[in-house]
Amino acid sequence: MTSATDAPSDGERRNVSDAAGVVVLGACAVWSLITAAAHDGRPEGVLLAVLAVAAGYAAGRICGALMPVAAPCTAAVAGLGLAVAAPHALPGPRIATPVGHLGAVAALLALATGAACCAAWTARSRSLRLALRALAASVTVASAILGSVAGFALCAGVLLCSLAAGHMPRRGVGLAGLALTAALLTGTAWAVAEKALPDGLSDSLEGQLTGNRVQLWRDALTMAHRDPAAGVGPGRFSELSETAALSLPAEARPHSAPLQQAAEQGVVGVLLLAAVFCWVLYTLWRTPRSTAVALTAGAALTALAALATVGNVLSFTTVTVGAGLLAGLATARPLGYETPDAATPRAREQRERR
Repeated sequence: MTSATDAPSDGERRNVSDAAGVVVLGACAVWSLITAAAHDGRPEGVLLAVLAVAAGYAAGRICGALMPVAAPCTAAVAGLGLAVAAPHALPGPRIATPVGHLGAVAALLALATGAACCAAWTARSRSLRLALRALAASVTVASAILGSVAGFALCAGVLLCSLAAGHMPRRGVGLAGLALTAALLTGTAWAVAEKALPDGLSDSLEGQLTGNRVQLWRDALTMAHRDPAAGVGPGRFSELSETAALSLPAEARPHSAPLQQAAEQGVVGVLLLAAVFCWVLYTLWRTPRSTAVALTAGAALTALAALATVGNVLSFTTVTVGAGLLAGLATARPLGYETPDAATPRAREQRERR
């Protein structure tokens, strides 16, 4: 059990991370209002996303403290159920690439896999832990049955990362690797839009991404160059993009969260989006939960970031709520529960060194 002198330190770290979250999410909301006022934009979508993340995070913190195993298990089952129902319950065309509803399905499945793995690492009994890992494997299999190639790849990646997380003594290295992965994916998408890659590689990636989506990305960069500081205003991309005007309503978006932020809210908007992701990783670094739980949740949220780089998954409220919920569950401190990292003297020494 942790000593009395450790408790205030944990509390101070949690207060810092919580305050940072309030500042970052508040700044996202305020900046969307500022850019909307400057360019006659529509900030409702950004405000809804901020509210969804905040509400999901708060719910995750509360439920994770009261029910550290049952809450993430329930979230995993609910995520699987929503993924199964989403293509039929939501209006609009079903698109097989990482855009549209099947992109949201892939995101929900990745988050569900992460929640099930977090529950498994939190469970004390071996039988329950095996059952929860079987649930995570079932979600991965379900993603293949649903025909979501991206969902299957990401779920399998989250599952493997979770298994590997149990053998990592320091979470900081793992979280830094996840941050680097997200940065590389974002840089690659940006390079494709800027035509900065070699011809052979660029043609290959464009073939996988589809020419229409790449052209939408290039329209987004054109708008970003027009007003680098504040963009053209939230919700105005479909009005100003020539490619979007010729596309179906479901396709009239940049299909890339960083590029949409650059087009509609400028460099500041991109930095705020990056700050939200960095804040989540920071809270996972400082969480009193075990390293395995922190890295598992980080892997699932990085999978979501990968989908958001090449799709519009953050436009679905269920996805943004799920992301906040998983982050809250992984950073909640269970009431009267001793985390696995604090269970042995050696683990306590490793935690103090972090």
